[in-house]
Amino acid sequence: MPRTALRICPLCEATCGLTLTIDGTTVTGARGDREDVFSRGFICPKGAAFGALDADPDRLRTPLVRRDGRLREATWEEAYEAVAAAIPALVQEHGPQSVGVVLGNPNVHTMAGALYPPLLLKALGTRNLFTASTLDQMPKHVSSGLLFGDPFAIPVPDLDRTDFLLLLGANPVESNGSLCTAPDFPGRLKALRARGGTLVVVDPRRTRTAKLADRHLAPRPGSDALLLAALAHTLLAEKLAAPGVLEERTEGLGELAEALGSFTPEAVAPACDLAAAEIRTLARDLAAAPTAAVYGRIGSCTVEYGTLASWLVDVLNILTGNLDRPGGVLFPLPAAGPRPRPAGPGKGFTLGRWRSRVSGHPEAKAELPMAALAEEIETPGEGRIRALVAIAANPVLSAPDGRRLDAALAGLDFMISIDPYLNETSRHAHVVLPPPPPSQSAHHDFAFNGFAIRNQVRYSRPAVPLEAGRLDECEIHARLVLAVSGLHGAAAPAAVDDMAVQGALAKETADTRSPLHGQAPAHLAALLAGENGPERRLDLMLRLGPYGDLFGAGSAAGAGAGAGEGEGLSLERLLAHPHGIDLGPLRPRLPGVLRTRSGRIELLPDPITAELPRLRAALADRPAALVLVGRRHLRSNNSWLHNVPALTGGSNRCTLQVHPEDAGRLGLTEGGLARITADGGSLEVPVEVTDTVRTGVVSLPHGWGHDRDGARLSVASTVPGANVNQLLDGSRLDPLSGTAVLNGFPVELTPLP
Repeated sequence: MPRTALRICPLCEATCGLTLTIDGTTVTGARGDREDVFSRGFICPKGAAFGALDADPDRLRTPLVRRDGRLREATWEEAYEAVAAAIPALVQEHGPQSVGVVLGNPNVHTMAGALYPPLLLKALGTRNLFTASTLDQMPKHVSSGLLFGDPFAIPVPDLDRTDFLLLLGANPVESNGSLCTAPDFPGRLKALRARGGTLVVVDPRRTRTAKLADRHLAPRPGSDALLLAALAHTLLAEKLAAPGVLEERTEGLGELAEALGSFTPEAVAPACDLAAAEIRTLARDLAAAPTAAVYGRIGSCTVEYGTLASWLVDVLNILTGNLDRPGGVLFPLPAAGPRPRPAGPGKGFTLGRWRSRVSGHPEAKAELPMAALAEEIETPGEGRIRALVAIAANPVLSAPDGRRLDAALAGLDFMISIDPYLNETSRHAHVVLPPPPPSQSAHHDFAFNGFAIRNQVRYSRPAVPLEAGRLDECEIHARLVLAVSGLHGAAAPAAVDDMAVQGALAKETADTRSPLHGQAPAHLAALLAGENGPERRLDLMLRLGPYGDLFGAGSAAGAGAGAGEGEGLSLERLLAHPHGIDLGPLRPRLPGVLRTRSGRIELLPDPITAELPRLRAALADRPAALVLVGRRHLRSNNSWLHNVPALTGGSNRCTLQVHPEDAGRLGLTEGGLARITADGGSLEVPVEVTDTVRTGVVSLPHGWGHDRDGARLSVASTVPGANVNQLLDGSRLDPLSGTAVLNGFPVELTPLP
């Protein structure tokens, strides 16, 4: 008989609750969980296709090991023996920097991806870490680190209570939101307008989000920082700034007017291709709103001045008094995150603590630019990356100049991939470790609850028993940590979790501010609940977190602030609430959230001040005649959902969108082919003529290019599309964050017969 089981959807940042229908061990359907405390029954096409993704016949079911140049099926023991034979020896001979680690986007959608990569990096001792962050949101981490002292202190818009929402470079109706975890983002935008609020969208495309807006501004791509600077300038020049209580918590307010003095609406208007009067009106409306939130995402991050744009988003939130204010933008308090601590100075945030070997790129948040990975592999010399561990990563498609990286990966001495597919990147691996389907994995959103628009906590145990011959994803990671440490066969995977628990408790009990100070870590560890190591670690994080029971040692810091049903939180309590526990709306958290050395918001940190002259120089730049922007489809997520038949076709196509005026001028026709050329080379792409993209701009979606030999993606390969990132050579980066410029770069178009 069919049965049902609950599962949090792992396919995008909305983290919706699902009710799965299961026949035997097969997921036959998925619908929204109406009792889920966060998503309330919302579901998108990706969630509805959960069963098809789960049962994809192209998913790997056994490890692969390269023998005689070919990847062949192997046992788990053979796979880990190969790792144990290669990695420790490489590190011994060439040093820890000879190993690089790449973390892809799907990594943050799993429990294993949150719990084990830090342990892997510690075991390897390498600083060569590359992640999808430098292809996406790193500018926001950097700006938050500089402003607040913590790169993870990212305020999110209070969607359900705001009166005015300004979105830049974001299309949440199709992306479901990013760095703003909000199930049913479209419904929340409609509710904003229904209660009399205002939605303004800034985007060079008339997206589905823009179609919902009260006002849509279509500036020239890449000009977000200039527009935001002009808005801030107007607030200051017209004495509309009203930071309120933030004034006493902020350094640099008095110097801001001079720093932004050049960015008048008239000065930025030509570069933005917007009227100065339109910019002034927007600034005045923002200031006049009872509450307002400014929110920028990938379109304002993956551009030349991405960090400045991200910084200016929060400058506007501060100047209008909407930072840390209900209806404005607030800092979430996730249940498995650290407890709030007393306000006071912290260690601050520093960029460039080390640099990449070849081009000297500064690290940001302990990461190096993904665009630098190929040169770090192919350039001879001490410290060259000779081995790579790729976890849920496909940088051949997601990073600039995939052809170069493709060739570089082929020259590695050894490569490990944790991936369910043999894709364009994992096909180069010497060992592939496939995780089980998501129905067979437990789930808690460690990362995305830190960006959620409402505090809540949910946990899903596996909906389907682990298939015979498979390893749990957490065990796959734990065994990898042992293998690279030279401990394969000498310790059980549970030892990795025990080590993590002991380390966390030793730190907690040594902290004089903790109610657990002086207690025995071993005694506390014995009190933890859970069926396995990952559950025990989750229980520990919940107990030590803002709403936790602290092993009965005292009230948690968050509980006194109205945690309600979540007070005394533990794994046992969470398991008793299968639809989750609502922990209430976001609340003001300043100054406690600040970790700057001054203990205040540092509005004009030195790296930002040093970058502003480069932005001023952009006022005199002559814009390119034609620039490219990416786009996202509702039924896809980067490169990792193109193999699901239910999510292909329809509007989910790899076409080059061109405005009718540009198409006529260039001789392009609907359905015809065009050659598009930029720094990294040329592509041949089908043309889609549409007025949803503004003149002077073309749009090509990312994540495509499934045409390489050796990959096993039978559905994706039938309509491979073109890899937009091949148009880039990796030289265009936001200098502060190392983020690749994936939007707003110049291109040339020629029609093909």
